[in-house]
Amino acid sequence: MLRRGKFPDCAGCMAGLRQSPGERSKPRCARASRGLCIGKAKRKGMTVRDLKIPGDRHPEKARRADSAPQPKKPDWIRVKAPTSEGYKQTRDIMREHKLVTVCEEAGCPNVGECWSQGHATMMIMGEICTRGCTFCNVATGRPDALDVFEPGRVADAVKKLGLNHVVITSVDRDDVDDGGAEHFAQTIRAVRRQSPGTTIEILTPDFLRSKPGSLEVVVAAKPDVFNHNLETVPGLYPEVRPGARYFHSLRLLQRVKELDPSMFTKSGIMVGLGEDKQAVHQVMDDMRAADIDFLTIGQYLQPTNKHHAVDRFVTPEEFASYEKAARGKGFLMVSATPLTRSSYHAGEDFAQLRAARLARLGA
Repeated sequence: MLRRGKFPDCAGCMAGLRQSPGERSKPRCARASRGLCIGKAKRKGMTVRDLKIPGDRHPEKARRADSAPQPKKPDWIRVKAPTSEGYKQTRDIMREHKLVTVCEEAGCPNVGECWSQGHATMMIMGEICTRGCTFCNVATGRPDALDVFEPGRVADAVKKLGLNHVVITSVDRDDVDDGGAEHFAQTIRAVRRQSPGTTIEILTPDFLRSKPGSLEVVVAAKPDVFNHNLETVPGLYPEVRPGARYFHSLRLLQRVKELDPSMFTKSGIMVGLGEDKQAVHQVMDDMRAADIDFLTIGQYLQPTNKHHAVDRFVTPEEFASYEKAARGKGFLMVSATPLTRSSYHAGEDFAQLRAARLARLGA
């Protein structure tokens, strides 16, 4: 999202003020040279990318044919607009620390409920993703360089919010050789230093194009929960998640358990994309074969008419049947409702997850 700064030539950074008079003819910062700085870029005739505009936010989808309009939402998928004081306080803390949240970037329907309780899922490594999944509302393009001060700002925000459990996710960073693994590890360590009593859940990319050993770096930082979403059934990957590989993602989660058997693993899928029930049950079996502890299933919602169409709205009764089947297959924890998202009620769910393991070990 573009933010206009208080300086006339800059959208928010002070790079221009550090230049000597002789250098004023040069672009004042990397963002200006790539069309991201409002003041400088407009005067230079550069293209200004405003991430509030769908066409700028998802340039890879510009030539994609419009999908069928999303069907009218049933009553069970409707939520109220956020207005509480708790919501505003959480929003202000995120702004104060210059942090991005997946709650906003992905248009999560639960943002009002979660933020009113001081819970926010922080999205590190920028707001621009190197992938172009057809279900996702996060902006796509060439990201900025990693911000070395971000781990500290995340830790400060976690402490200020007084979180008992935090969820940290990220965009995909195929432009970085380790996929951002070390940045994840630094963020985990920074939170541990400032809030040693806070449990940490991470929702990671797949590290598909990362150098060997990247996953090991993240696991060595000891998050309490390692989450990586499969997102959909394998038959829909070419359309819904074209930059990823189903069995690679599955193997990633299995490898986490091999590296640290005590670490909780978690994964989720969306329904309503065009899958059938048999395929969903097969994904459950695949996850259990990879020893995944926690399964989430939620309703897919279409961000724009350039995204993958909603095939149908799955009923609460169907979600209940998925949850019953998943528990029968041996998952320690299952959350399957229309509004379920990866980090929805994550703190309460983690407490139940830990209790379920202790109960199973004691049985």
